[in-house]
Amino acid sequence: MSVAEAIRTRRTVRHYRPDALPAGALDTLLALAIEAPTSWNLQDRSVVAVTSDEGREALARATGGQPQAQEAPAMLVFVAETLSWREDHSDVHEQARRSGAWNDEFVTMFSAASRAFQADLEERGLLREYAVKDAMIAASYVMLAATELGLATSPMNGWDEAEVKKAIGVEDRDDLAIALLMSVGHPAEERRHPGRRDRGRNVFHGSYGSSWQPHAR
Repeated sequence: MSVAEAIRTRRTVRHYRPDALPAGALDTLLALAIEAPTSWNLQDRSVVAVTSDEGREALARATGGQPQAQEAPAMLVFVAETLSWREDHSDVHEQARRSGAWNDEFVTMFSAASRAFQADLEERGLLREYAVKDAMIAASYVMLAATELGLATSPMNGWDEAEVKKAIGVEDRDDLAIALLMSVGHPAEERRHPGRRDRGRNVFHGSYGSSWQPHAR
């Protein structure tokens, strides 16, 4: 399945069969999640995979009883790490050196610039917003990868952040924010594509509201 096919065929599924995920599927999805890009390569997002009955029941309560957490064999919680920029990132820099992606001069410049950028975000109260964006990109990767594996997902809203944090054991971490919950499993329903508005309603050229012309440059 191509990426384009995954985008066009993915649907949000609320009901799941009780079947376990295929062997290795969850590991594959988590590995692909962390391949997603992040601002300044800070990798300021984590994914908590919840598969136990107790953990999923806690998430079901946090979502007000939505069926996904009760039925799907796995729930993924995407966590935004708002203060990770203050931590030691020498391992990130060393990996980039070994791969030949960055040299010493670039590491020195990039490290200083990224900290200055994040400090400015902190001053403007935008750290959470940026970290949540990075976590959401990772979630998008997982939805498409799951579709390729023949699995269904549901990106979930309507949850109590304090209860979700309690369910994954970070209720005392003010530096962490919950970006998204996602169920993963085998669908127990067929969801048809409800359609999308004509591109002329949502796609513009140059400025908001300016009509998009195919092949516009």
